[in-house]
Amino acid sequence: MIVDPIIAETRLTKVLMDGGSGLNILYAETLALMGISKSRLRNDTSPFHGVVLGHRAHPLGQIDLPVCFGTPDNFRREVLTFDVVGFPGTYHAILGRPCYAKFMAVPNYTYLKHKMPGPKGIITVSTTSQHAYQCDVECIEQAEALAESLAILTGLGDCDQDIPDPKRNAGSFEPAEETKLVFLDLGTSEGRALRISSGLDPK
Repeated sequence: MIVDPIIAETRLTKVLMDGGSGLNILYAETLALMGISKSRLRNDTSPFHGVVLGHRAHPLGQIDLPVCFGTPDNFRREVLTFDVVGFPGTYHAILGRPCYAKFMAVPNYTYLKHKMPGPKGIITVSTTSQHAYQCDVECIEQAEALAESLAILTGLGDCDQDIPDPKRNAGSFEPAEETKLVFLDLGTSEGRALRISSGLDPK
């Protein structure tokens, strides 16, 4: 993907073309690499799901950027609308169905190629299986790290619920079931005594 000469110099080699995504997503880190200020973002956004597993994501804003596929001899250039997100990702950008439609791109997942019409014939965008595998590994590692972080935060939240009542004495003990008082000297109801469960067998 090339977005103007500035982006070409940043070598954005990790672009995911996701035909299952209804959005074009750009990460704030990528925006910074491109030298584009966040002040250019529009605020007409709404939250979406599916990017952060099990959570709703809130974009920082939207921005329209020109995207170019191809070579200097045969290329296509279109303006796409991106939702810019503030959380980190393993890709520089995700191009979804709006990109596919705009470029009339056809994917072949077996050969890791995308083809689209160009002014001088078919434009083919491809990658290597090694590069695709490395991106998958990084994506899985990030997802596992995120899941672990969320589990830790959830665990801390559960601990907060178990905070003891400050009004209760530190040395006090409350039995889990009903008890009865048993005197050590069976011949009298005075003196030293123990408190035992009232449900114990007489023996």
